[in-house]
Amino acid sequence: MIVFTILLYKVRECLHRDAARCRLGAGLLSCLFCMPSGAAPAAPVADTMEERVKACTICHGPGSGSGTYYPRIAGKPQGYLFNQLRSFRDGGRYYRPMALLLANVSDDYLREMAAYFSALSQPYPPPERAAASPAEIRIALELVNRGDPARDLPACVACHGGALMGAQPHVPGLLGLPRAYLAAQLGAWQRGGLLRGQAGHCMSTIARGLTPQETNAVAAWLAAQPVPEGAVPDAALAPDMARRCGSVSPLGRERAAAPAKAAGPRQRRGSYLARIGNCMGCHTAQGGRPYAGGRQLSTPFGTFVSSNLTPDDATGIGRWSEEDFWQALHEGRSRDGRLLYPAFPYTEYTRITRADSDALFAHLRSLAPVPQRNPPNRVDFPYNLQPLLALWRLVYFTPGVFRPDPARSGEWNRGAYLVQGPGHCNACHAQRNPLGATAGEEALGGGQIMGSNWYAPSLTASGEAGSAGWPVEEIARLLTTGVSRDATTSGPMADVVRHGLQHLTDADARAMAVYLQSLPETAPQARPVAPGAGEQARPWLAQGARLYEKHCRECHGAQGEGAPGVYPPLAGSRGASMTPPVNAIRSILNGGYPPSTAGNPRPYGMPPFAQLLNDEEVAMVLSYVRNAWGNRAALVTRAQVDRSREGMH
Repeated sequence: MIVFTILLYKVRECLHRDAARCRLGAGLLSCLFCMPSGAAPAAPVADTMEERVKACTICHGPGSGSGTYYPRIAGKPQGYLFNQLRSFRDGGRYYRPMALLLANVSDDYLREMAAYFSALSQPYPPPERAAASPAEIRIALELVNRGDPARDLPACVACHGGALMGAQPHVPGLLGLPRAYLAAQLGAWQRGGLLRGQAGHCMSTIARGLTPQETNAVAAWLAAQPVPEGAVPDAALAPDMARRCGSVSPLGRERAAAPAKAAGPRQRRGSYLARIGNCMGCHTAQGGRPYAGGRQLSTPFGTFVSSNLTPDDATGIGRWSEEDFWQALHEGRSRDGRLLYPAFPYTEYTRITRADSDALFAHLRSLAPVPQRNPPNRVDFPYNLQPLLALWRLVYFTPGVFRPDPARSGEWNRGAYLVQGPGHCNACHAQRNPLGATAGEEALGGGQIMGSNWYAPSLTASGEAGSAGWPVEEIARLLTTGVSRDATTSGPMADVVRHGLQHLTDADARAMAVYLQSLPETAPQARPVAPGAGEQARPWLAQGARLYEKHCRECHGAQGEGAPGVYPPLAGSRGASMTPPVNAIRSILNGGYPPSTAGNPRPYGMPPFAQLLNDEEVAMVLSYVRNAWGNRAALVTRAQVDRSREGMH
């Protein structure tokens, strides 16, 4: 009785805090940012890298850098640029805006970006007039040219070249950079701050060996040096320094989970199901080994950590049987009989057939074992009590394999199976009650994605992402490429497309589209809205119009028409007009690239404006977009933008 009272109190507390965030289900972090429009299309966009990397030049200029903390990237060695981009994407270096921008860009596309900026020739800025004392100059010259062998500090010229212009293909130059940027970089390495690198990077070790006086002296001296005319990076780093430098790595491709032995038909079938269900996406930590687990999911009920699915005996599923695996998918029970939390979406996976479960297991057993022990879930009291979880399951969970509808076509039934089972779309595209459960009538009706500040829109409401009026081919294209003529996937849905749905066969993509198109249309759910647009809002909208003209018009058009398949239209946009407006806010703040996919390997990007616009300006420009060109929606407030920035730093 005491436990039940505590549970009720926690639910009431949840309701007062934010009922939309009180959810248990996890699965695919999916959010469809659809922007259908009836506006006339703009002229075709140039198919050039200059156009595709606009998302980068808002901060870095045309490659020459801009401001105090955005460094020059033009002319730097290609390998260095590629490794930097990949490290930001995969967590090797931590700078949240870069991680969000590049989250779904493939290695191949990063390599192209690196080659483009490496080949650029831009003028260098004049040297800074840095005030340095004679003592500081002596310190800098000693460290730059000779280092300090007693402290195992190499000379700067040993790695960065005799002219300090870097070395091909991996080491950057040190000249032409602002003093403040150089000092901030070295300081960040020392403190392990926002720009920190992971252990093993040579600069993290070297920087920590410098005193504050030495750090300032080296930064001041380097910023005051002119760039020699015609200077270029050295041919190569000395072999002994290359071996020492942990930041040097080959221009490799994305790591995949390689099977330990040749795959048979059942393993190939399981591999396909694992891909389209994005199992690796949830069971791989950022920059970690595929399927080894460790990815954390924060919820109002605690933090859940994905498990190791490789066949390691001690830390993975090496000792599991087919029956154990089926029990986890179908019944939500671990090998030892322990009840699983629905952060693992067995509420959807229960629809998977036994044959497909066995195929998935065969695929996972064929992977190379990865010995990786992940931390346990950190579930808050009283949700950590198994009897309460058993009670939840009694009320909200009924195991049951998908049963085809004999009144429907085989294609429709295949699509329904993929959406309801392996794709587990309802795990995110559903509103949940304070106990984290969905009711049947709310299937695919839209809901807030826990811990991510994204909203997964309704797939049945025409005012959100409902596809009743879409051609089947356009739905299939959006699912497999991340873009269509009038829509673009962003946020978590872009991750789902890149790692999962792009691998759908043409037949399965069409089947899913047929099923989604057939869903009965519903009205968007009523939700709290911001103040409406009235007479008092005119100055607010007028300022938003000016901001749109300055920052948005070039890509999205004077009338919000966008560019087909490139820059989504904003006139008549469902995504921009949706309530809540969190997706549109996050898209403005984060920017980002649609997913790199086989059908769209080199997407055009959206610049991040979090560093350029304040909360009020973001609210103004989005309020204008939501009330221009026939759009009609509530104004966006500064408070809504501020809440959407949570978790970005």
